[in-house]
Amino acid sequence: MDRDQPIGVFDSGVGGLSVLRALRAELPHEDFVYFSDAGHAPYGERGDAFVTERSLAIVVDLLAQHRIKGLVIACNTATAAAVHRVRETATDLPVVGVEPALKPAAALTKTGHVAVLATRGTLASSKFKALHDALRGRAEFVLQPCDGLAAAIEADDQARIRALVRRYTTEVCCFGTAPGEIDTLVLGCTHYPFASEYFREVLGPEIQLVETGEPVARQTRRLLEAQGLINPAGAGAVHWETTGEPQALRAAASRWLGL
Repeated sequence: MDRDQPIGVFDSGVGGLSVLRALRAELPHEDFVYFSDAGHAPYGERGDAFVTERSLAIVVDLLAQHRIKGLVIACNTATAAAVHRVRETATDLPVVGVEPALKPAAALTKTGHVAVLATRGTLASSKFKALHDALRGRAEFVLQPCDGLAAAIEADDQARIRALVRRYTTEVCCFGTAPGEIDTLVLGCTHYPFASEYFREVLGPEIQLVETGEPVARQTRRLLEAQGLINPAGAGAVHWETTGEPQALRAAASRWLGL
């Protein structure tokens, strides 16, 4: 691998753009290939076997077509279902997955109560269970599956996004900074940061919102540095691939990344 090769980033749709945004801020001279598997979304409501099959197919494509030097699985569901298989398949490739930021949230909370919003697939995974079990005693976690929210964000349906944010935050109960209340919210799907304005609208400024983009970007830098693969003088270009509608991906990249 050469340092001027691009980094591959993939997600079931546009949610991974929240991770790409953090990666571009951390690694401004790196080139990226972003693969949106929107034609097979949403992953969060699919089985592990399907998600693993798609993940491996995407990795093979990114290696063959773009000769990527590193991979970021910018999807919580795909990470939970398939990161181990991806690492077994592409043994020389630095691979970074994402997971709901329970550990940072446990460190941030003052009340000791944290809500985790994620897809049903993520919350049901053995990888998430192991993470959750490892943090028992560090905080009290309330887990809330959010059926339909990633799909609403994917479709840019603002009215539905707002309605689902209100529904799921109401179901969690009770947010606040008093003892026994939830003062920290983990956005456990890479789509959810794009609904942050609605979470703020409902919860106010005192509730801490925790996402995964920045830690993932820092870990990506560490892995590339360890292998001497940092590009110090690249153009910072992004190449786009999708199994869905190209115009939808272009619109999302324009709206959320200014690209």
